[in-house]
Amino acid sequence: MQADILIVDDNPNNLFALENLLAAPGLNIIKAQSGNEALAKTLSHEFAIALLDVQMPEMDGFETAALMRGNSRTRSIPIIFVTANRTEREHVFRGYDAGAVDYLSKPLDAGVLKSKVNVFLELYHQRLELEEKTRELDAKIAEMERLQTLLQERNEQLRVLSRTDRLTGIFNRLSFDETLDYEWRRCARTGKALTLIMADIDHFKAYNDCLGHIAGDHCLKQVAWALSAALMRHVDTIARYGGEEFAAVLPETDESGAIAVVTRMRNAVKALSIAHPASATEKHVTISLGVAAIVPNTETPPMRLIEMADAAMYQAKSQGRDRHALFSQLF
Repeated sequence: MQADILIVDDNPNNLFALENLLAAPGLNIIKAQSGNEALAKTLSHEFAIALLDVQMPEMDGFETAALMRGNSRTRSIPIIFVTANRTEREHVFRGYDAGAVDYLSKPLDAGVLKSKVNVFLELYHQRLELEEKTRELDAKIAEMERLQTLLQERNEQLRVLSRTDRLTGIFNRLSFDETLDYEWRRCARTGKALTLIMADIDHFKAYNDCLGHIAGDHCLKQVAWALSAALMRHVDTIARYGGEEFAAVLPETDESGAIAVVTRMRNAVKALSIAHPASATEKHVTISLGVAAIVPNTETPPMRLIEMADAAMYQAKSQGRDRHALFSQLF
């Protein structure tokens, strides 16, 4: 892995000598003869280390180092000062204050120079390896997060599919059971009434026998969409209960509200104008509905409300179909 080294000295002979001392495979030595030129070189190179001559005209090594430390791009470059002054501690401390990590005195000892430079080159390579591993780790984390998000999306899709009737696209029996159980417990806590509507397509077996199951499936889809559209509140839920039967759960709904909903349901199905040649009731598809309401309690199971609504639905059928009936316990 190649590393760039910056050497700065206003004397070309010193630069030449320093370059020869440092020359080694894998090293790219960049030379500058002033502080300004050195700063310009940092714009196009990422240096592993910089060796600065202290005594330079216009901008000395201390000023150059201070400017490098003040720039986010260059502040982490290790700086070694090269000076002909061996004794003045004031210069040494000033160099450390400017950001130097070490001092070398002229004339340079080749062994000491290479030893110190190699230490910082090793640190540079370790830093690059760490940054690469960090990038790889970040990429793996990002990929794991992407996969986790994808997994959550797939799980949500599976959850929705598991609660959706594949034919009609509305909720299925499992979802109905979960919703009824949840609303039952909630209304038991609040003391509010819970209303259930059971709806059945009139003479649906005769419809299938007459027109075929493909037409029957299409009819079920249309009726399901019409019943769903008849619900005006987001808390109301419609589900396919089984076969040609549908069930709607209406939390906190009184008699007038329930009657308004079943009226919209009947009218929505009639508006479909689906021909039913085998119906003994009308020449188009109709539905019979049973409505029941109860104030839930912890001692009574939700099945009781289903039995009530089912009984009301069969009452509507016995009265001639294409109508609704109310279970009289609460209404």
